[in-house]
Amino acid sequence: MSARTPPDADLALIASIADELPVGVWVARVPGGELAYANRAFVEIMGMGAREDQSAGGYSQPYGIHTRDGGLYPEERLPFVQAVRQRATVIVDDLVIHRRDGGRVHVRATARPMFDEQRAIKYVAIAFIDISREAGAERARLESEERLARAQRMESIGTLAGGVAHDFNNLLAAMQVFVSTLRLGESDSTRLETLDQMATVVATGAELTTSLLALSRGDAPQAVPLSLDAAARKVLGFVERALPAGIEVVAELSAGSARIVGDSARLQQVLLNLMVNARDAMPAGGRLAVRTSRVTLDAAAARARPPLVAGDHVLLEVEDSGVGIPAHLRSRIFEPYFTTKTTGAQRGTGLGLATVWTIVQSHAGSIEVLDGKPSGTLLRLHFPAAAPGPDPADQLASNDQRLAPTSEAGGGTILLIEDDPHLRGAAESGLRALGHQVMAAADGVAGVELFRLHRARVNAVVLDLALPRLSGLEVLRQIRALDRSVPVIITTGAPRAEDLQPLLEAGVSRVLPKPYDLAALFLALREATSV
Repeated sequence: MSARTPPDADLALIASIADELPVGVWVARVPGGELAYANRAFVEIMGMGAREDQSAGGYSQPYGIHTRDGGLYPEERLPFVQAVRQRATVIVDDLVIHRRDGGRVHVRATARPMFDEQRAIKYVAIAFIDISREAGAERARLESEERLARAQRMESIGTLAGGVAHDFNNLLAAMQVFVSTLRLGESDSTRLETLDQMATVVATGAELTTSLLALSRGDAPQAVPLSLDAAARKVLGFVERALPAGIEVVAELSAGSARIVGDSARLQQVLLNLMVNARDAMPAGGRLAVRTSRVTLDAAAARARPPLVAGDHVLLEVEDSGVGIPAHLRSRIFEPYFTTKTTGAQRGTGLGLATVWTIVQSHAGSIEVLDGKPSGTLLRLHFPAAAPGPDPADQLASNDQRLAPTSEAGGGTILLIEDDPHLRGAAESGLRALGHQVMAAADGVAGVELFRLHRARVNAVVLDLALPRLSGLEVLRQIRALDRSVPVIITTGAPRAEDLQPLLEAGVSRVLPKPYDLAALFLALREATSV
């Protein structure tokens, strides 16, 4: 019904004031809660006329009164009931009206009991104010605070990851040096094969530390030629074991020798995120296919997939037989914080596919979302193919073949300044095996003092950048104040561009990323001492 005025002196007074107010006014009789009066603004807010056929205990469903999380508002918490129970004015500001026209109105309700001469409650008058704008601003503030809290959590995780990566780098470097030292002079093929397998395991661990450092610092991707097939095999190797038994994984990796320029750790993250999404889309099981191939795109096909250009590309496809993605949502799935997984254990953060998009874009690639066959979703990613050339991994693997006890790297005495005891011991043993004499220090202060006492004997310095008591950079500066020409090799985990400039200004000879093996250390010494 529309606004009405019953023949009652009190109600007539309310009506004379409330009919023209921009605030919704609704009055109900006590104790039953039957309608006594409603003004025009109440009808406009609710999107329907006030109902004479409803009473206390049956308001929420007919009027569409809900909580902010979408459930029907509990009848015992409605403002009429609270005002009668408390015999006082109450304010309720978490009402959301689900209008019949599909609209949503956030409402603040102020309920005031009206007493008769015997102090019995005769009516409850409720004023309804539309606070949708205020609620929207509050929701935006809460979402902003949640994003900030999430960012702070990620920063904390990143800090932890950076510390773990630093310790792992030292341990892996020690293992790499020990393995390459054991190879020196070894001729037994079985032992050499075992050492090669150990080196492969350590190299895999080194890639994980690189990923941890990228998480902790948000580094730019490393641009090196790599095999997408190899990156996919690594992800498939451990994801398959973690998938539910009802999901069949099919791998069709046929890109072969084709390579792209990119960061292996981040491309593995792309595939991992896509496979996790596919898993979540198949709660009852299904089929997950990962495919790679070489394709050539003409100008028209490239224009349809910006920023690609015509030419050779490597294609990665991830297809599931799950529930699929509705067409109207496909344009939004790469937006940060947008997720269709809003409930349950698999509730999403909305960051997985946004991260995928960012990484693909940073590799000059494209990604498109298609229907799977016969059902599900197909994610198709194109990456520009790299120019043919030698595999950098093969080049690194051959370093051990150039190692032999020799004075070719400069001979004489090496000052090794490294705080990690495992790496310090491994590097010291390896350098001695190459024919060097070694002086070792566990911190920056001791290292500077050793150099001050024995600088005439020192042919090169191997210096860790992260040291206790005195930083590697300050050690380098003090060594340069004593000797401008002695070669100094800085060792550090995945150095950043902003870290290098102060080192260059201080006179560093070489920078050797951790984890390194004996071959890399040997080559760095040879290059530094031959300048």
